[in-house]
Amino acid sequence: MKLANLLALFVLSTTAWAGFGVKTGEKHYTVDTGAGLVFSVLQSSGSITSIKLHGTELHGPKSSGIASGLGPEGTKTMLSVNDQQIVITVATDAANEVAQNLTHYYIVRKGENTIYMATHAEKEPNVGELRWITRLKSAPFPSAPKGSDLRGTTGAIESSDVFGFADKTSRSKYYGNERAMDLDIRGVTGKGVGVFMVYGSRESSAGGPFFRDIQNQTGENNAEVYNYMNSGHNQTEPNRLGVLHGPYALVFTDGSTPAAPDMSFIAQLDLKGYVSADKRGSVKLEALHGCDAKHDYLIGLSNKDAQYWAKADKPCSGVKPGNYTLQIYKGELMVHTAAVTVKAGETTILPAITITRDPAQTNALWRIGDWDGTPLEFRNGGKISMMHPSDVRQAKWVTGDFTIGTSPLADFPAYQWMRVNGTQTVKFSLTREQLRNYSVRIGLSASFAGARPRLAMNSWTSKLQKNSAQPDSRSITIGTYRGNNATHSFSVPASAFVEGVNTLKISVVSGRSAEGFLSPGYAIDCIDLCPQK
Repeated sequence: MKLANLLALFVLSTTAWAGFGVKTGEKHYTVDTGAGLVFSVLQSSGSITSIKLHGTELHGPKSSGIASGLGPEGTKTMLSVNDQQIVITVATDAANEVAQNLTHYYIVRKGENTIYMATHAEKEPNVGELRWITRLKSAPFPSAPKGSDLRGTTGAIESSDVFGFADKTSRSKYYGNERAMDLDIRGVTGKGVGVFMVYGSRESSAGGPFFRDIQNQTGENNAEVYNYMNSGHNQTEPNRLGVLHGPYALVFTDGSTPAAPDMSFIAQLDLKGYVSADKRGSVKLEALHGCDAKHDYLIGLSNKDAQYWAKADKPCSGVKPGNYTLQIYKGELMVHTAAVTVKAGETTILPAITITRDPAQTNALWRIGDWDGTPLEFRNGGKISMMHPSDVRQAKWVTGDFTIGTSPLADFPAYQWMRVNGTQTVKFSLTREQLRNYSVRIGLSASFAGARPRLAMNSWTSKLQKNSAQPDSRSITIGTYRGNNATHSFSVPASAFVEGVNTLKISVVSGRSAEGFLSPGYAIDCIDLCPQK
């Protein structure tokens, strides 16, 4: 049934009901799913103020909603009901001081303890991020994602959002978050109760398949379950606005992890910006040549309105019609781009593609790490998304000399900061016959505060290079090694090398400065020495 038809079925009764339905009070719409979930929506602002499951209040003292609450100014709520479904529409206009021209939907189906949602944002909320926050009491949920469970921490160790324990370990809402392509069902649980976010489509979010953002935060008094649709957290592309985000869903259970619900019924509701399956297309790659068997390959599609991805040997389906940039990723490193047009109801077949832009295809005298767009193979590489770099569980950042041919990769730091481990030494040997012009390539997967490498090869020193284009945001300390991949290539003359042992020093330079882990720094993808032609 179309939303326009449902609008004729307003429920205005203030009397109690038995089972599924809505009560309209002086201030709230109170919704009963008929299966044990009862929640209240404040009519003036569209925020949720109460959530009861089987009679037990789960909601905390602060309201749940978009952007920490839209407020009453310029906000209108509308209710439509039939005997199987309830839709509450919250709409703001240009007078709203939090988020202008935004439409948010709550949808409930009879007998389901699920709040389905979708959000259409014409403009970015004034808080600088588009997010849904569920604010629950903490006590009913002793089990929460560990990295973001702040209970027992002794205070902030960075800004007001990264916290430490007395044992020098760390927690933050930034830690333990999944990549967009891996987003699973996640939430908090307790005895006989669970609240989970089903993230739904990420087509309208920003940052690509490897972007991480906040999913949970649990403190002494509040357990928060989020759906971040965009943010300034080292986000690598502009926000997608004027499009529908979702649908997504908040699911309530007996503590067990639910399966993702079928949200296809929402196609019947005529939500603003919704594009049905029959008006979408797909992209299929015939074949991909020049691959490295050690790595998985991904295809991505992106334009100003949408983003998609799929394994390279699978169709990329459910794509809105339009012109896109096709990206092919080896691991997390983009190695090919092309233009592609997607038409409604059609599959665009792309002819076989041969990868020619993989840096690993260039012969190297030696190589530290792998060209895959990540620092995961290096010391502490996989820990940065789980904890602060000062955490005692991190191995020491100052590692000493790294010797080609004998030092293990675990001895090379995944990250360098100007004021922590600002110079890293690499030693390697050359024969007389090997003395020639070389290029030293240093790949970065993220850079903070204008950080870039500078080289000293024996007594020779490189010129300063420009910093790469990166988001103006904290990065490595907030759980991500992903920014914009960049390669700094240094042409080193034969006269800089010596027969026997050579000493390469890699230093962090920047026009900015700070102390410790907030000093300029970067994440390392790969380093190699390649003969020049």
